[in-house]
Amino acid sequence: MLEEKGRVLRLSREGVWVETVRQSSCVSCSARKGCGQRLLAELGQGQRFEVLAENPRNLNLSAGDGVVLGLAENSLLAASAMVYLVPILAMVLCSVLASQAGLAEPAVIGLGVLGLALGFGGARVYGKRKATGCQLHPEILRIDL
Repeated sequence: MLEEKGRVLRLSREGVWVETVRQSSCVSCSARKGCGQRLLAELGQGQRFEVLAENPRNLNLSAGDGVVLGLAENSLLAASAMVYLVPILAMVLCSVLASQAGLAEPAVIGLGVLGLALGFGGARVYGKRKATGCQLHPEILRIDL
């Protein structure tokens, strides 16, 4: 379970709105001085985000409470594969099929772009359908003292 600390902003019918602050783990990494990833992490460092979280344990919460949010690792991996892998595979598949059909290079490129767009569209539709369940939403694990 991936965990992140946050602060309760408000309670609503949909769930609990929690504010989190993006933190980087680069400070504790031994390779931080020679790593390019550190530069990317510093761009978003300190940004505040509001997320809608589930409260399956029915914790007694009020605005201002510190909480620990959790998200299952397999949910994150599945969402990452859907957003990154599916569109690229659709692009490659459409390009290869167009090339095998003997189409000219501009048509192959155009169908590759079309496949990429279809892959993104499919990932979006799938994500909206899955987002209605609890699997892709963070849940409040415990109150952070």
